[in-house]
Amino acid sequence: MSGTIKLLQGNEACAEGAIYAGCDFFGGYPITPSTEVAEELARMLPKHGGKFIQMEDEIAGLASVLGAAAAGAKAMTATSGPGFSLMLELLGYGCMAELPCVIVNVQRGGPSTGLPTKGAQADMMQARWGTHGDHPTIALCPSSIEECFTQTVKAFNLAEKFRMPVLLMMDEFIGHMREKMAVPEPGALEVYSHPRPKVKPSEYQHFGDGTSVGGAYAAMGSGYRFNITGLTHDLMGFPTNRPDETKLKMDRLKAKVEDHRAELTEVEEEFLDDAEIVIISYGAAARTSQQAIREAREAGVKVGLLRPTIVWPFPDQVVSDVLRKARAAIVAEMNQGQLILEVDRVNRSHTKVVPAQRYDGEMITPAEIMSVLKEVAR
Repeated sequence: MSGTIKLLQGNEACAEGAIYAGCDFFGGYPITPSTEVAEELARMLPKHGGKFIQMEDEIAGLASVLGAAAAGAKAMTATSGPGFSLMLELLGYGCMAELPCVIVNVQRGGPSTGLPTKGAQADMMQARWGTHGDHPTIALCPSSIEECFTQTVKAFNLAEKFRMPVLLMMDEFIGHMREKMAVPEPGALEVYSHPRPKVKPSEYQHFGDGTSVGGAYAAMGSGYRFNITGLTHDLMGFPTNRPDETKLKMDRLKAKVEDHRAELTEVEEEFLDDAEIVIISYGAAARTSQQAIREAREAGVKVGLLRPTIVWPFPDQVVSDVLRKARAAIVAEMNQGQLILEVDRVNRSHTKVVPAQRYDGEMITPAEIMSVLKEVAR
């Protein structure tokens, strides 16, 4: 990718990606190890005509973001585990009210205060199942500094198109690592903004047919009348208890993702053509897995990598197909076992699946993955 070469931290690249995507509002509260995202945007947003506000806590931070999104802003917040927990009620509100925004979670060790300055992949299941009630989730997971930039842009695009909060699941290792990258020139990456309605205000339905994915919807204060609520609502946004309207709303939320799974399935594959063993990994752990695979290949072991870059919705079919061709799979992650549960769920061929885990705040090493790989390869 051509562009200006910079040496960036992952959190800095995330902030630059937000500006590239057209972010014009950040509301949040500082928390290790995500604070640099807020610091960078506090410096950068005013230069680009945007607004930055530090709220009294993470709940208020996401509330301000949802309010800005309702008013038509491209809005974002950043946090870590404890702050993400506080945001979950409002995350559900954003899904029900169909408000586009980006929530960055730079994961650290837990539970509770846990390991504030250490890394983990501890919130992956929380990202999917943390809120109450049924609704879909879109969550991206970068493994490099360049991806911190490009996936932030993609997160904004998906939020705008699918009209919902989108999660960027970084981790402390990626957030604080530094690499050089080419910052793309304007126009090199797609930047999507949802269309505005062209119908007369009297004909407008904020949650009507065609507005769910890629459709036109209005901002508060733009001359179109509608209601925003966390209650189940009708096509204009007004609360309803009618079973037919309730089902219509819930089906609408589910269909956003289920009807677009092909578009939302994104993986990276390495050495899978002849792989007898596949390592499934993501985020920082995938970087370690790549090194382990290269060492194993030099030793004659046929092993490959499957890395989901969009982790939710989980790439069921791709994982199932890869498992069908392998005699064993290793799921490498920095927790006590989260996405391995999804791998087991879609393992219809009964391929042997084993974990390679580390959860003491330190980076999982190639040697640790190689140790598991040697056991599996016997």
